[in-house]
Amino acid sequence: MNLADFDPLAGRRVEILDIQGNVVGRDLRPADLSDARLLDLYDRMVYLRVADQQALTMQRAGRMGTYPPTLGQEAANIGSAAVLEEGDWLVPSFREMGAMLLRGVPLALIYMYWMGSEWGSHFPENVRVLPICAPVGTQISHGVGLAWAAKLKKEGTVTLIYFGDGATSKGDCHEAMNFAGVFQTPCIFFCQNNQYAISVPRSTQTAAATLAQKAVAYGFPGVMVDGNDLLAVYAATQAAAAQARSGGGPVFIEAQTYRLGPHTTADDPSRYRLEEEVKAQESDDPLRRVRLYLEKQGLLTPAAETERWERYRALVQAEAKKAEAAIPLNPDDIFDYHYATLPPYLAFQKDYLHRILAGRGEPTDG
Repeated sequence: MNLADFDPLAGRRVEILDIQGNVVGRDLRPADLSDARLLDLYDRMVYLRVADQQALTMQRAGRMGTYPPTLGQEAANIGSAAVLEEGDWLVPSFREMGAMLLRGVPLALIYMYWMGSEWGSHFPENVRVLPICAPVGTQISHGVGLAWAAKLKKEGTVTLIYFGDGATSKGDCHEAMNFAGVFQTPCIFFCQNNQYAISVPRSTQTAAATLAQKAVAYGFPGVMVDGNDLLAVYAATQAAAAQARSGGGPVFIEAQTYRLGPHTTADDPSRYRLEEEVKAQESDDPLRRVRLYLEKQGLLTPAAETERWERYRALVQAEAKKAEAAIPLNPDDIFDYHYATLPPYLAFQKDYLHRILAGRGEPTDG
């Protein structure tokens, strides 16, 4: 696929699989994306959907803290991360659980993070994934730094950097993209444009007609892709990775998707968008598209589909139990991972907590 054919200023975006599971961009489909490979990626999407549902269940039951659902963004997660090779880096924001799972992060660790345990960020040594980043946009500069280091070391690797549409309004995003353009770092800026930066709609996020066109100002290509089309996301990210890996510099991908659920479990989306709007988007469920295609190819049967969902529910529940069993119950963890030497005011608070837990009352000032 030639990225130059998809100038965002012309309004054209990458589309391969339509809403009814029909191939409408056959010439754009990557040669390595066979039906068998597509079935495997559909498996990954189901795994993500079930893991996401389990997280919501645990949060509502008080077993997990605030959590950001990925409902509706499975194709953007899986289709992009699926093109990475060994040695490549993945830099998530906070709504990339599927991409992290695909790159080898255990689900139990992701659950532990959202349960409030910093040990959830201790990934296996061979997993090149940065920790979840809740502050909006700050991970983008880190990702560009990784890509620049890889270029200097001539590693031939690519860094895939995720962020949402809201992050494009942050200075971190501007600085990172400007640096990447100047130094031609081998990275992909992958924007999951789910139409809302919490409660702020895309229409008031920027005056630009598209987010992808912002790349033009930084001196590298930008491309729009149907973010609910697994094949299109895969194709666009694969082309961007090939360009970055060959020394052609960075690419900005705007994956146009939709957040069907709340921004986080602390959010009430009914306060800023109509139920009718959400209902209209439900028919564009990314899993539904792939399922319809696979059914037409004779690769899915009702029995196999039932078995698939049951298998992943069992796997996810086991990971949830593993996460809960691994949560350390040491209150010192609240204080011990911020500074090399604990400041006096935190030492005071730590002593206060110990006294309260021991039933000794409040400490004296001093």
